[in-house]
Amino acid sequence: MTQLINDQGFVADDFTATYAPLDATDGTDADATALDVPSDAQPETIPVDGSVSMIRVAFPSSADGRGFTIARQLRLRGYTGRLRAHGHVIADQYAMARRSGFDEVEIPDDLAARQPQDQWLARANWQEHNYQARLRG
Repeated sequence: MTQLINDQGFVADDFTATYAPLDATDGTDADATALDVPSDAQPETIPVDGSVSMIRVAFPSSADGRGFTIARQLRLRGYTGRLRAHGHVIADQYAMARRSGFDEVEIPDDLAARQPQDQWLARANWQEHNYQARLRG
């Protein structure tokens, strides 16, 4: 099982569609409305045309930050659907996940047990504690 996290803390997952793997040949399964994207995917191969309502980007390790780059590139390319980080994201990375474009984070239950909701909520004010904005004045 997994635990979904957004700015309100641990929440129930309301997304019911099935995820299709990102196909290396044409970018997507023809009928897919949700995509599972590996951390080594090239952002330009991921469709952002509105046919996909959810993109879930894999984080195989908390030390693997490629998913943040994928999220940022998808948003810069105009993707406006739901964007979910999936896997080994830790509470300390939540603000970065939100700033890079993710709407939510999905983690395994064992990680949620080690990092309870209060640790995630402590980072939910990700817009207020932006060091770059403080440097700009």
